[in-house]
Amino acid sequence: MAQILSIGLYPLFVPTYGISLFCYAYASQVPVMPAAWVIVAIAGTFLLTCVLPATAIWLLIRQGRVSSMQIYNAGERTMPYLYATIGFGFWSYLLIAILHVPLYIGFVAIAATVAIGIVSLINRKWKISAHLTGFGGLVGGLLSYCLGTGIFPAWPMLLLWLGITWLLMWARLYLNAHTPGQVAAGWLLGLSCTFIPYALLYHAL
Repeated sequence: MAQILSIGLYPLFVPTYGISLFCYAYASQVPVMPAAWVIVAIAGTFLLTCVLPATAIWLLIRQGRVSSMQIYNAGERTMPYLYATIGFGFWSYLLIAILHVPLYIGFVAIAATVAIGIVSLINRKWKISAHLTGFGGLVGGLLSYCLGTGIFPAWPMLLLWLGITWLLMWARLYLNAHTPGQVAAGWLLGLSCTFIPYALLYHAL
C-alpha cells in the first residue's frame, strides 16, 4: 500500500491531477477555460511536468547518475530537480501566455515552479520530501481555486484531502524514505507556496 501511494502520488503526476480537477471538477459551476483548450491544457501539463522530467530521469539512470525513478539518494536529486523546474517553467508559460488561464491557476503554476526550485536548494543540505511538497502544493492550489472562485469544498472533501495527506506521510515514513520532520516540512512548503501568496494577493486586490 505504501508503494502504491508513493507511485500514485509521485510528484510529477500531481500537476496533471490538479489541472484536471481545475478543468472538470467544478466546470459546471465556474468554467475555467473554453472547452477546446481543456485537452490542450491537460495534455500540455502532462507532457511538460511529467513526461519531460521523467525522460530526463530515465536518461540519467541509463548514464548511471541516478539509481532509480524514486531517487532515494539525496545526492542524486539535484539534476532531476533542475529538469523538473525547467519543465514546470514551460508549463507556467503555456498556461499563462498561451492559454490565458484565470489568475489563480496561473499563480499556482508559478508557485509550484518556485516550490520545486526551493526543494532543489534545500535538498543539497536536507532531504525534504518532494512527494509531500507536491501534494501540499496540490491542496494549496485547490484552496486557491476555491478562494478565487468563491466555491468552497464541503467538509467531506477537506477531510479526504487531509486523509490522503496522512496516508502519504505514513507511506513515506513506512518506506524509510524520510523522517517525520522531512515529510511535514515538505507538505507545509508546498501548501505555503501555492496558497499563502495567492491569499495575500487576493486580499490586496
